[in-house]
Amino acid sequence: MDATFWALVGLVIFTGLVLYLKVPAMVTKSLDERSDKIRNELDEARELREEAQNLLAEYQAKRQAAEQEAEEIIAAAKREASTLSEDAARKTAEFVERRTASAEQKIAQAEAQAMADVRASAVDVAIAAAEKIVAGKVTGATANGLFKSSIADIKAKLN
Repeated sequence: MDATFWALVGLVIFTGLVLYLKVPAMVTKSLDERSDKIRNELDEARELREEAQNLLAEYQAKRQAAEQEAEEIIAAAKREASTLSEDAARKTAEFVERRTASAEQKIAQAEAQAMADVRASAVDVAIAAAEKIVAGKVTGATANGLFKSSIADIKAKLN
């Protein structure tokens, strides 16, 4: 017998043994299990990717909301600062106006008091001049001179 014959016999026995032990079914089953495992891993990866995208979208929405809220807070602070500034300017203007009115009133009172003092002095000078005229019974040019000097004194006190 020839070596080729024994190689053929060995091949037939090996093929029969492989078919008897259902090796192709085991290989197919192993490949199917591995394929299912890979498919499950791909599905899980897809779900994780979708979940990550959803989380990213959620955080981006929260970030935008926080930015908008910050802008609103800044705008409100600017409005409040503007209102406070306007209020302070208005109160300052009112204070200055009150102080000016008070100062004007004090000046008017001082003027009135000065005028009253001048009038009182003028009356006192006129009375004194009248007393001199009456007491001295001065007549003529002396009376005119005394009268003119009294008027000059009054004018000097008024100025």
